[in-house]
Amino acid sequence: MKLIIYALFVMLTAFSLPVAAMDYRLGSGDIVHVTVYDHPELLLETRVDEQGKIDFPLIGGVTVAGESASTAQRLIADALEKGGYIKKPQVNLIVKAYRSKQVSVLGQVNKPGKYPLESTSTISDLLAQAGGVTLEGADDLTLIRTQDGKSQRTRIDTQSLFQDGQVDLNHQVMGGDVIFVPRAAVFYIYGEVQKPGAFRLEKNMNVMQALSLGGGITQRGTQKGIQIRRQGAQGQPVVLKAALTDPVQEGDVVYVKESLF
Repeated sequence: MKLIIYALFVMLTAFSLPVAAMDYRLGSGDIVHVTVYDHPELLLETRVDEQGKIDFPLIGGVTVAGESASTAQRLIADALEKGGYIKKPQVNLIVKAYRSKQVSVLGQVNKPGKYPLESTSTISDLLAQAGGVTLEGADDLTLIRTQDGKSQRTRIDTQSLFQDGQVDLNHQVMGGDVIFVPRAAVFYIYGEVQKPGAFRLEKNMNVMQALSLGGGITQRGTQKGIQIRRQGAQGQPVVLKAALTDPVQEGDVVYVKESLF
C-alpha cells in the first residue's frame, strides 16, 4: 500500500509540472532533492557540482548534468540496483533551485542584474523579478539570444503584450539570454509654450499631442509658426513647417514661434 501511495505521489509530481519543467536539463549549480521510497536514510538535498555530478549515498558520484530529472532518477536507481544495495528502487528527483542557467535583465529596469532561470520562465517573469520597467523605459524591449555562435535579436512590443494581451510575444527565455530595455525615445518642445522641455515620445504622436504635453501655446505664440527641426538622412539639420496633425519623430524639436501681431 505504501508503495502504491509513493508511486502516485511521484506521478502527480511529474504531471503537475509543465512540459518545460520536465524537459529541463540539469546543470552545475542546480539544487536537487532526491528521495528513495522506504529508505529515508538516503534522502539527499545537494548542489550539482562543477563537474556536473552529485555525490549520492552508497554509490558515490553520479553525473546528472545535461540530463532531465526523470533520466537522473533512472541513473541513480540503476546504480543502486547494480551495486546490489536495493532491488527495484523507487527514486524521485525534484529540482529545488534552478541556478545553472541565468538570464541578464539590463537597461531601464528597477533591479538590473542576472537572475536564475526557472524552468518555465518567460519575459514577463524576468521583468517581474527585475522590479519592472522604470518610468524612463521604452515600450519596446530586445531579447538577445546566442545560438551556434550567432547573436539573434527579437524586438518585443510590451504594450501589445501587456495591454493588448498578445501572449505569443511573451517568449520563454533560455539560459544566457539577455533582456534589454532601452531608454524611451524623447522629443523636445520649446518657444512659445507653457512648459518647454524634453518629453517621452508616445507611439503615433502628432504635433497637437506634443503641444498638449508642453502645456499648450502661450498667448504670444501662434499655430501658424510651428516648426519641426529634425536631423536629415545625411545628418544635416532640416526645418519643416508643421501642421497640427503631422507626426513627431524621435529626437524632433517642436518650435513654436512668437506671433507677429
